[in-house]
Amino acid sequence: MTGAEAFANLCSKEDLAALFCCPGNYTVINALAAAGIPTYGGRTEGAMCAMADGFSRATGEVVATSGTEGPGFAHMIMNIAAANAARTPLLVLASNMTLAGDDREAFIQQAYQQPTTEGIKKYGKRMIDPARVHEYGAYAFRCLKSGVPQPVHLDFPAEVARARFKSPTELRDFYDKSKYRSESRASPAAKDVDTALALIAKSQRPLIVAGQGVFQRKGWDALRRAAEKADIAVVTSGPTRGFFPDDHRLSIATAPNALLSADLVIFVGQYCMPSPGEYRLDPQIKAIRVHPVQEDLGRNWPLDLGIVSDEALFLEILADRLPKAKRDAWVAELTKARSDYQAQIDEIYKLGLDHSAKTGMLHPAVITRDTQNFIDTHPDGRQSIATGLGGWTIGLFAGRYMRAYRPAQEILPPYQYGAIGPDMAMMMGVSCAVQRGVGPQKGYEGTPTICITSDAGAAYSLMELDTAIKYSWPTITIVYNNNAWGVWPHASRSARSMHMYLFQEHLRYDQMATALGARGEYVRTPADFRAALARAYKAGRDDKASTLINCQAIKEFTSGKDYPPGVSLNAEPGAGAIAH
Repeated sequence: MTGAEAFANLCSKEDLAALFCCPGNYTVINALAAAGIPTYGGRTEGAMCAMADGFSRATGEVVATSGTEGPGFAHMIMNIAAANAARTPLLVLASNMTLAGDDREAFIQQAYQQPTTEGIKKYGKRMIDPARVHEYGAYAFRCLKSGVPQPVHLDFPAEVARARFKSPTELRDFYDKSKYRSESRASPAAKDVDTALALIAKSQRPLIVAGQGVFQRKGWDALRRAAEKADIAVVTSGPTRGFFPDDHRLSIATAPNALLSADLVIFVGQYCMPSPGEYRLDPQIKAIRVHPVQEDLGRNWPLDLGIVSDEALFLEILADRLPKAKRDAWVAELTKARSDYQAQIDEIYKLGLDHSAKTGMLHPAVITRDTQNFIDTHPDGRQSIATGLGGWTIGLFAGRYMRAYRPAQEILPPYQYGAIGPDMAMMMGVSCAVQRGVGPQKGYEGTPTICITSDAGAAYSLMELDTAIKYSWPTITIVYNNNAWGVWPHASRSARSMHMYLFQEHLRYDQMATALGARGEYVRTPADFRAALARAYKAGRDDKASTLINCQAIKEFTSGKDYPPGVSLNAEPGAGAIAH
């Protein structure tokens, strides 16, 4: 057995969900495929890394990505960083020529990889002793499946990947996973639970901020049970939405005006912790934070109570021990705030229709509201279609209108890191998860996914439509084509700068998609867009076809001066939030 095969067998026993890669690191990726791990090959390492991230965000599973020595690995960096910001359990693999070539610039592609991922990973190791390949594989999965997940980066010099072993005794620490890591989770101390219950009992308007940790630990049923038992408002945060439904009577996700009324906030699984002022909460609000890592408690936000605990275990205990309580005034305020917010965005939609009619171009409010209306009224049910929201202008508008009703129905590619490039590729990874019915995507097999992105974002991964077609992942990509970077207003007072922010006008991304074997649609009116979306869904459902809908707009829709209301950041936390 080779070192690569020993590592691949460990990955198989750890139930590694998938590998997304480009050819390179040949010995390792071939061994992983031979071990039965679902593997997918595409056009660029960066996009395949984003697909792996998307698959994990949609399922909560550990997923691997791989690139070759220097250039392939370097191309993955943006998307490794995006995965790190989202706390994705991403296993980053790369080959690294030979140890014998160190410091000699031997042949090509030599690179010291580990320093490059410093600050965007949980753990990394360049393996230099072939006998320790199983030991370091175990270390990787211990980091990926314990505490707060983040990317783990292993690089394989040829001497390690190709080393041959005749007996398990030649491998260091050749233990089964039951011996090299524990499934045990921290449970909250009894006195801390008592204190939390007392604080909740005194609160008139309590709020749970349920972060990515609740999704990772599959704590959504316990979250709902606790909230409903005591009328506690809930908002989810993080890169994966829907594990508390937006249409629930206790959801505050679409009721931003009610956030300031909360008098107690309970952070559960909030991995990317905000500072006071970044959330629309009273700066003097009482705060509880539940986190699996003790040293993170108290960071950024002053606490009245810090609890070291697994997220799901805490929520289960809370749901069991909370006394039943009715907070009618709080529930009524949430209801009114949701109604007020809906009225506000309905008015913006009417403005968008007017702007579209006057210009003959598609306003972002129209694109995103009509997309959600298509989902809400679809015969397959409004829980069926998984969506992803990216881009700048279109992404912020999408956050106002798009909704999530089940776990992992909505993915936020730009979450926290702000990268726009991963959008298309990330949602292809989500489509892969949907077609396989992995985790919370089970029951939705065959359903196309929808990615809302920008013309700038499409440039990074449009070629991966070839990959989606190759593997029969039905994706619908809605490209907001406004001929410019969304941040063009930064050059509005500098005529000599504006050219840097502009693209060629009316580029036909739909024709590029058609040339790659996908379906292309070019639309400029609301009626044409709705019809194109219906055709795209039918083609995806019936024929596994992917479609790119090129929505022609103008850059001035971003400007509130030219076309009110323009674009602005959405309230944090809540629907449309992309930070923390």
